[in-house]
Amino acid sequence: MDTAQKRNSAREESLGVILLHAEKIFAEFGFKGATMQAIADASGLPKANLHYYFPTKLALYREVIERIFTIWLEAANSFDTSASPREALSRYIHKKMAISRAHPCGSKVWANEVIQGAPIIQDYLQTTLNEWTDTRIKVINRWIAEGKIDAVDPRHLLYMIWATTQHYADFQHQVVTLNGGKRLDDAQWEAATRGVTEIILKGIGA
Repeated sequence: MDTAQKRNSAREESLGVILLHAEKIFAEFGFKGATMQAIADASGLPKANLHYYFPTKLALYREVIERIFTIWLEAANSFDTSASPREALSRYIHKKMAISRAHPCGSKVWANEVIQGAPIIQDYLQTTLNEWTDTRIKVINRWIAEGKIDAVDPRHLLYMIWATTQHYADFQHQVVTLNGGKRLDDAQWEAATRGVTEIILKGIGA
């Protein structure tokens, strides 16, 4: 590995550490309550290093938002690559459940922001999310027209998938409490994913 590659590798590693801890701090304290000093301390980096990558708290916050949103968008590729609604929605739900397990703090940051009226990311909702949702509605309406699923409201189907899968991240404490104080293990996550998938698919006649 040459010098440039080492620098890039070190940069990516530092960014990964920063974003991981920024997610946790923003999830716990929100945008207003979080501080760059707290994120730097959690990341084990000098505050100056943090500002080198992100000059403002807003820039870092938006990067955290973009990161979880990009992961969600990638999970939805199944809508474009799957042959049937059952396959497409099964893949989508499975990926959304996996993301809730792997990125619970990112999901909480998004949820907290939207609950507050999306003061920082309203532009995302009005542009990127709105455009993505419209394209998926067209796919779902096509399935309905072809008789592959029941005639349901596409928006409410998407809202149901989002709410159900993200519940396991946003209300993680409640899930843990109702599971005897223990996080869901691999078998329980698999069972939850299968259950959520089948309930939704049966509900739309897929």
